[in-house]
Amino acid sequence: MPGAVAQEPTATPEATPAAPEYALVISADHADAFYKKGEEVTYTLRLTHGGEPVNGVTVEWRVSKDGVGPFQKGSAELANGEAAVKAHLNEAGFLQCMATFQPEGGKKITALSGVAVDPSEIYPSLPTPEDFDAFWNAKKEELAAVPVNARLTEVKSPEAGVETFDLQADSVGAPVSGYYARPKGAQPGTLPAILTTHGAGVRSAGLGGPVAWAKQGLIALDINAHGLPNGESKAFYREKEKGELKDYRLSGRESRDTIYFQGMFLRLVRAIDFLTTQPEWDGKTVIVSGTSQGGAQAIAAAGLDPRVTFFVAGVPALCDVSGAVAERIAGWPKIVPVVKGKPDPTILEAARYYDAVNFASRAKAPGFFTVGFIDTTCPPTTVYAAYNHLASEKEIFNDITSGHHNSKEAIQKMHEAVLKHVAAQKGGN
Repeated sequence: MPGAVAQEPTATPEATPAAPEYALVISADHADAFYKKGEEVTYTLRLTHGGEPVNGVTVEWRVSKDGVGPFQKGSAELANGEAAVKAHLNEAGFLQCMATFQPEGGKKITALSGVAVDPSEIYPSLPTPEDFDAFWNAKKEELAAVPVNARLTEVKSPEAGVETFDLQADSVGAPVSGYYARPKGAQPGTLPAILTTHGAGVRSAGLGGPVAWAKQGLIALDINAHGLPNGESKAFYREKEKGELKDYRLSGRESRDTIYFQGMFLRLVRAIDFLTTQPEWDGKTVIVSGTSQGGAQAIAAAGLDPRVTFFVAGVPALCDVSGAVAERIAGWPKIVPVVKGKPDPTILEAARYYDAVNFASRAKAPGFFTVGFIDTTCPPTTVYAAYNHLASEKEIFNDITSGHHNSKEAIQKMHEAVLKHVAAQKGGN
C-alpha cells in the first residue's frame, strides 16, 4: 500500500535439535544365524550414540535357551563401542542373547538376538495323545449334527468388480461370523477358496483381505475368532474384550472339553463347509492362512479337515504348549501354568488336545511357516517343534531379525506361497 511502513518479518525460533539417540544392537558371527550343537556362538554387542561408538560404559547381557534357563549372565565394558559374548548350546534349540543399557537419566534400552542350533532336530516335548483323533472326531460329529444355515447379507464393496457379504453360519456354540468376497460374474466351479483367520484379540472380521484375494481370482472368507457380529463399534469389541472374553485364552483350561479354543477350531471346519458349497468353488482348492493365533488356527484346520489343500502359518501360536516338560519354552498363550519348574498336570493333560504340534502331525496338506528368531510370544523353538512334526511337503521362512510379527519380506513370501499353490492346482486340471 502507498505510504505503508515495511514490517520486519517475525523471527521464527530455531527448533531445538533432538537429542542424539542411543542404539544397541547384537549380531552373531554366522550371518545366517544357524549353528551346530556345541558350536561356539560369538555375539557382538554394539552401542552407539548419535551414530558414534560409545566407550567406557557397561552393558548387561544374558544368554538363555530361548528365554528359559540355565542362564548365562554378565556385564561387558565397551571398547570402540563393542564387546563380545560367547555361548553355546549342546542340544537342538535356540540361543537368545539379550543386552540392556541404562543411559544416565534415560530409559533402559534392550536388544535381542536369536540363533538356531540344529533346529531341524527340535521335536515336540510330548507325543500326541493316543485318543487325540477319537476326541476330535467326536467333536466334528457334534458339529456335523448342526445344520450350516448360512446367511449372507450383502455389504457395500470397496471394489467395483467384487461382491461382498456378511456371513453368519451356525456352529457348535458361537456362529461362524465373517466377511465373504467373490469376483463378480464368476463362473461355477472355477475358483479356489481361501479362509483367513485372526490373531489374538477381539475384533470384527475384515473386509480388505477377502476383497484383495477376490481381485486375484479366489473366493475368500475372513472370520473373526469369536463368532461376534461384524462391523460394530470399537467400543463394542472393547467391552467384550474387557468383559466376557477377558483372558479367553486361558478359559476352561482345566478340561479338554471346556478349553475355549474348541469352539474356535470347530468354526474352522464349519467355515470350510460354507466355502466348499459355494457354486463358484473349483471343487478342489481350500487354503487356510493366518498369523499368531491365526497361524495356530491354520495348522488346526489342516489337521482337522482333509479338504484343506494348503495352509500358511505365520509365527504360529499354541505350539508345544507342554514345553516345560522338556525344560523348554512354551508357545502363546502359555496355557499350562508352571510352578517350581513343574507344569500343572491336569491342565497339561487337557491342553495337549489343542497343541498345534499335534494338529501338524495329522495334516496331509503342504504348509508354509514363518518364524521370528527373536519372537518372545511364539518363540522359535516352539514353531520349529510344530514345523518338524509336519510330515507333508513344507517350507519355512526364517525371519532372523523379527520378533512377534511378519516382516515385509515374510508377508510377501506368504502371499507368494498361496499364489504358487493356486497355480499348481490349476496346472493339475
